Amino acid sequence: MPSVLDQRPAPPSAAPRPAPSRRRTRVLALPEARWALAALLLFLLALPLDLLGTPWWLWGPLYAAVYLTGGWEPGWEGLKALKDKTLDVDLLMVVAALGAAAIGQFLDGALLIVIFATSGALEAVATARTADSVRGLLDLAPATATRLLPGGGEESVPTDSLAVGDTVLVRPGERIGADGQVLRGASEVDQAGISGEPLPVAKRPGDEVFAGTVNGAGALHVRVERDPSDSVIARIVTMVQEASETKAPTQLFIEKIEQRYSIGMVAATLAAFAVPLAFGSALQPALLRAMTFMIVASPCAVVLSTMPPLLSAMANAGRHGVLTKSAVVMERLGRIDAVALDKTGTLTEGTPRVTGIRPLPGSSLGEDRLLALAAAAEHPSEHPLARAVVDAARERGLPLADAADFGSIPGEGVTATIDGHTVQVGSPARLPFAGTDPVRTVVQAWEDEGRTAVLVLHDGAPAGVLGIADRLRPDAAATVAALKKLTGRSPALLTGDNERAAAHLAAEVGITEFRAGLLPQDKVSAVKDWEAQGRKVLVVGDGVNDAPALATAHTGIAMGRAGSDLALETADAVVVRDELATIPTVVALSRRARRLVVQNLVIAGIFITGLAVWDLLATLPLPLGVAGHEGSTVIVGLNGLRLLRDAAWVNSAAEGSA
Repeated sequence: MPSVLDQRPAPPSAAPRPAPSRRRTRVLALPEARWALAALLLFLLALPLDLLGTPWWLWGPLYAAVYLTGGWEPGWEGLKALKDKTLDVDLLMVVAALGAAAIGQFLDGALLIVIFATSGALEAVATARTADSVRGLLDLAPATATRLLPGGGEESVPTDSLAVGDTVLVRPGERIGADGQVLRGASEVDQAGISGEPLPVAKRPGDEVFAGTVNGAGALHVRVERDPSDSVIARIVTMVQEASETKAPTQLFIEKIEQRYSIGMVAATLAAFAVPLAFGSALQPALLRAMTFMIVASPCAVVLSTMPPLLSAMANAGRHGVLTKSAVVMERLGRIDAVALDKTGTLTEGTPRVTGIRPLPGSSLGEDRLLALAAAAEHPSEHPLARAVVDAARERGLPLADAADFGSIPGEGVTATIDGHTVQVGSPARLPFAGTDPVRTVVQAWEDEGRTAVLVLHDGAPAGVLGIADRLRPDAAATVAALKKLTGRSPALLTGDNERAAAHLAAEVGITEFRAGLLPQDKVSAVKDWEAQGRKVLVVGDGVNDAPALATAHTGIAMGRAGSDLALETADAVVVRDELATIPTVVALSRRARRLVVQNLVIAGIFITGLAVWDLLATLPLPLGVAGHEGSTVIVGLNGLRLLRDAAWVNSAAEGSA
């Protein structure tokens, strides 16, 4: 892209880019996970003993332990909620499970306990992992910086002790310790984590730099312009945390009516017990009627109406390379009506490649010879542009001659002697002859297309121009069209790249709305603007700079192969194989799951209503009530499992295709 024409390579000795530490919370360190695992293991021990007809004293204590390990925490939380005059559905599940046990249905109650304990554990794990990743982001900024002293000399100080006005020395390969302005020196800085730009950006006196970005080949003197606690990287952390805390609570469809259902069920159970007693019924028949009512009216079928379709959709999506982190996420995906896409690493592959070779008039070099000379000169360099040139030559099978007298000047280019000829490769803005008509014509045309132009001089004369660009994903245009079909509006492009590169790519994939030159907070503002208009926005991105927008949006999806740790943990779903076309398919699959949920709720409602009316108006035999209750549970469960089939994915792909 034009804004990075004058970037040049860091030396091979430059320090490698460190990855943020992964301060992972172990799953079993979470109490919710430990209790859920204990309940599940105990249930798996008790189940075969119960089904095989062994004596009750073998499986009874195990079931009791299931109730205790899996039910005490939601039960306690439910009791605390009662103090706020709120009837928690988890407490209702515990009561229903105890009611089932009271009339001998130990298996039903234990299964209900295990389902809810496991669901709570998965939610706790997801929350802990996101918090770990946010804390790990702070490791992008170095712990120490080299501060220059007023009287000369230098000292190593903690970065959090830097003050506005201090001057720091950033050596080649080091991470920059604070947001600031370059006072002296020239270099190129990899700031992809902040802006999302695929190539390092040239920095000279007067340019802005950010904490946590990686310096290239030159040394820089940087004046600190912001307190470390207010750096861009610190603000990204704050934005992700605030978005996670303030994002509207996510609920499954059935949870939206849980309070009314819970209150109604409790009231009806008490009435089923008290009314017969008031009319002279004996205690035992009244209790049996009430417990039978609690069994047939318990929301097992309702819970399974929701979970099997969503879990089946999650499993099917996982087999096809899309990891959704919860059933809530799978349901939310089907509700999106607007999409915002990142550019680099999302619509594009995130790796620069040679996309054009143009020998200039008057040069005797053909395309292959021009590329071979440029690649030979660039071979000692570690710069991304250099790697792109060398890779292009190797793809064509061109032999690379040895380079002698290699030299590199940050912001200008490289010089080497190849087969006795002097070859210079670098920025057209910095090398001689850049202002001649043939060079200017080619460079301007490629810049207008969003490419980076690299000029090649052969013995001091312009020999040709190479065009380098981040290659578009093959399925990008089709994905944009499919998302437009599903949502009814064209996706928008949000990128930290420059305006021309963004405009060219948007036109290439069929996007009509784009915003360029965005920092992370700008992407968040764009998402908030759309959601203030009532839109449910899906954000798709891959970098640290995308994480705040992923956290803010109604739903966020990260590209998995090149995605940063923070983006992968913050996002609600991850495209593991980087297949962009799976995104509209998983949205369509989510909508199919939501339709099945509605079908199942209708089925469960018919069964529950019929059995409950029978029990209240007549005498419903307990075995028949249990059979009807379990039958409805099996029916809705099997109906939801239909989404496990590959045909469901194929049909969803067809539904989401343009």
